[in-house]
Amino acid sequence: MKVVAIIQARMTSTRLPGKVLKRASGRTMLERMLERVQQARMVDQVVVATTTDPTDDAIVKACRRYGTEVFRGSLQDVLDRYYQAAKYYQADIVVRLTADCPLIDAQLIDDVVDALIRNQMDFACNRLPPPFTRTYPIGLDVEACTFAALESAWHNATQKHEHEHVLPYLYAVPGRFKVLKLDHTEDLGHLRWTLDTPQDLILLRRIYRHFQGRNDFSWLNVLHLQLQEPQVFEVNAGIRHKTYLESEPVKIIENNEQGL
Repeated sequence: MKVVAIIQARMTSTRLPGKVLKRASGRTMLERMLERVQQARMVDQVVVATTTDPTDDAIVKACRRYGTEVFRGSLQDVLDRYYQAAKYYQADIVVRLTADCPLIDAQLIDDVVDALIRNQMDFACNRLPPPFTRTYPIGLDVEACTFAALESAWHNATQKHEHEHVLPYLYAVPGRFKVLKLDHTEDLGHLRWTLDTPQDLILLRRIYRHFQGRNDFSWLNVLHLQLQEPQVFEVNAGIRHKTYLESEPVKIIENNEQGL
């Protein structure tokens, strides 16, 4: 089976435009995330799925510099973008990742993919968005599904949030598909290590500065840092995490706002 990790990325985030190409210790967040995803042993190919909107030309250029495959699809219909990318790259298993998770851990990706295959699930993850539960920090999010399940969602999903958030059709209705969620032994779901706001960016830059610009640390190293120096992480502690039913309006940005 071919396992393809597809990272959705766009420049038109409303709370932090151009966030995926913001830099930490001299490297873009997208570049750092790609390097971390490529360490996953169970992933055969890594693809960035961006949009056909001209604002995302910068992402395409960046991927070419990084030597990474890039696919362009719908700006609003992210489910269609995923389906078309998975079909183009002939994926049997699709790993859904979002480019606002630069601290993603390769071991967690492997754990989710292994659980999906070993238990013959349609969908596996290590968290579900609110109002569902999570025990891993926000920013370590991994979802995986079979291509058949993704194709079923593409054919049958009708709600706006199902097309924006890609895979709710697979897990929102109990019993519709075979679903497995991996939980951490300790509930750490309140911790926030994602990239969605200026405060998140400040935190991530602090983390990379602490690790002297390296990219080889694990999520457990970050957890240790938070336990030892909790004041470092207070900067984004009050930000609310959106539910899977919420849609984010698209903000068209000018080139000089992209923060390259």
